[in-house]
Amino acid sequence: MHLADTGLACSLLGVNSQSLWQDKALLGQLLETFIYQELRKHADWHGEELKFYHFRNKDKVEVDIIIEQGRQIAGIEIKASATVTQSDFKGLNKLKTACGEKFSAGVVFYDGENILPFGEKLFAMPISILTP
Repeated sequence: MHLADTGLACSLLGVNSQSLWQDKALLGQLLETFIYQELRKHADWHGEELKFYHFRNKDKVEVDIIIEQGRQIAGIEIKASATVTQSDFKGLNKLKTACGEKFSAGVVFYDGENILPFGEKLFAMPISILTP
């Protein structure tokens, strides 16, 4: 479940920026929610309907956000980290294999500054790209 306002969520949980940095699990959850909401805002500007899902296979490999447009699928992973490694693409690679030609892109959003390629149709992108 995603509470639309991460500031409100922090207030209800009684956390501030300092305590949030100390609780990496909570930071990750709130960051996922923030990015999900930003993507939903961007989707409203899209000409065609975009559907949002979560992916988890029988081996419990997950992808945080799946975006479907028609027969095309994109996967999104969120990392509260300034670095990205190939292992951060584990779920996206599984999704890519499962979807075949329907897979259009896989993105890991991270707290870095550069857009980085990680293979065919796989990229690491800075979180800051979502906000003006």
